[in-house]
Amino acid sequence: MKILKLLNKKNLSILLIFCFLFLQNANSIEPVDIWNLEKKINQNKVSNIENNDNESESSSSIFGIQSEKKDEPIITEENTFDSKNLNIVGIYDPADNDLSINMWSNSNGTIILKIIEKIKNTNLSEDSEEILNLALLTNSYFPTKNIMPQEFLKIKSDWLLKKKNYQLIKSYLEKNRNLNNKSELIEFYVNYYLSKSDLAEACTIFAKANPSGYSDYVSKFNIYCLVHLNKNEEAQLNFDLLKENGFQDNSFEKKFNYLMGYDTNIDSKISEESLLDFHLSHRTNPDFKFEPKINTSKLIWKYMYSSNLLESIDFIDIEDKNKIFSIEKATHDKNYNENELFALYERFMFNINQLLTVKDAYKLLPNSEARALLFQGILINPNPSEKIQLIKLLKDLFEKDNIANAFDIKLVEFLKKIDAIDVPSDYTNFYQSHLKINSNKNEKIKFNNKIIHQSKLLNYFNEDLNNKSFEKDLENFLKKIKKNKKYFFSLKDIILLESLKADGIIIPKKYENIYEQKEAIIPYDIQILINNEEIGLALLRLVEIIGQDRFVDMDPETLYFIISTLNQLNIDKLRNKIILKVLPLKV
Repeated sequence: MKILKLLNKKNLSILLIFCFLFLQNANSIEPVDIWNLEKKINQNKVSNIENNDNESESSSSIFGIQSEKKDEPIITEENTFDSKNLNIVGIYDPADNDLSINMWSNSNGTIILKIIEKIKNTNLSEDSEEILNLALLTNSYFPTKNIMPQEFLKIKSDWLLKKKNYQLIKSYLEKNRNLNNKSELIEFYVNYYLSKSDLAEACTIFAKANPSGYSDYVSKFNIYCLVHLNKNEEAQLNFDLLKENGFQDNSFEKKFNYLMGYDTNIDSKISEESLLDFHLSHRTNPDFKFEPKINTSKLIWKYMYSSNLLESIDFIDIEDKNKIFSIEKATHDKNYNENELFALYERFMFNINQLLTVKDAYKLLPNSEARALLFQGILINPNPSEKIQLIKLLKDLFEKDNIANAFDIKLVEFLKKIDAIDVPSDYTNFYQSHLKINSNKNEKIKFNNKIIHQSKLLNYFNEDLNNKSFEKDLENFLKKIKKNKKYFFSLKDIILLESLKADGIIIPKKYENIYEQKEAIIPYDIQILINNEEIGLALLRLVEIIGQDRFVDMDPETLYFIISTLNQLNIDKLRNKIILKVLPLKV
């Protein structure tokens, strides 16, 4: 009966297929081989199964297991980018900063690369960095003329590496999971946190970035993180597959086997090849001891400092000149605390004659010992005028050996104890330049309603005001100004009013000629970029022009050109920040 039922089912399916084909081909004169058709259907099924099997096999890459974790986001066509088909990469939503997803679409790559090369050699101000950040890290389509996607991606990654903003790097990797060329960024990120002995944070990056296309170093780090998280089976699979791909590293393999419990023999050899190798040498050797040298990498110095592996200042031989200088250099790199270095200086023994004639005696000593003498001279000298002279000599001596940052925090502590009225006139610049009080962020705007660019009209750029009510306030203000025949319209006033007009704020006709129109001098090439809607490249040119300058120090003509450019580009949010930074009085 079973066989009969199966035959009936088979006959029924054949009959249905025959009827379907008959209806579809009623006008055809050629007969259809339904048996061959069924054979083809079955072959297609087999083919599909084989394809699925092949796909599942190919998905078993070195890091395939990780992509199957439940807490991993589902990758769809909408959020997937690979190195072959990348067209949008960034962090910020264009709309959040009045930018466009097409901001680079019309631009010439040759010009982009040329300007980027110039910017690389410039010590950019914070203002320039803010603009460059928006230009490079806003989600947008790639430029396609005379530039490859990989070249444009490298511009972005190089900027992130130079900026050293680790949270930005993490966000960039997280939001662009399928970037293939990401090993350099990941290596930079994991080394930074490992150097701070924060392995947990270093390992989090592997859950944020799609695990493919890793370098050997990043692959090793990922495997080690899996071991650290007790995911030994996953670590073993990744290690085996890495070796199948030709990976060879006997030192890492020995330490991997030790951590996995396969081998109890300790590899006492300390490797400085990389920070990870050094860390593994430390972790796998209970009797680990290492004395860093001057040429030891900064990362290893930082790791030793954060892991409490550096020798105590109390036990350092002050007769060892190389050792002393290595500590000074490490302090410059912020791997020793300044207080520890100056505590070391206090251990030096000087005679009473040297301490009484510090300004002459230090010249006869080796540099490290001379710095110790100057430091002790500062401590014992009660005269503010003489004290600041010694402070200046000590700072110069640090700078001479390219370790100026070793006397950074302590310098400010010394200067704060000296009253400005006690500072000799020839030391005023030194005193003021190093004793910076960064109060700009806390300053409040003070309105002066007698001057347009310092008046309450500035609230427009800081608040979401109703245009109609604001236009009425503006008219009343201009009415008062017009009555004042002595009022002089400065360029800063014009910057404010022209920005209002650019936003569609209506100025009554009777006040249109209240001030003399002044046209902003915008470089010809930038005007062309504006006309072509090449927003990204226009911002890049602004960064090139501003360079290391700050908005607050710029002359009004330059400010007017920058604000006028942003007005034409309709980048209001950035423009508003600049206006509120440079126009109002602050207290």
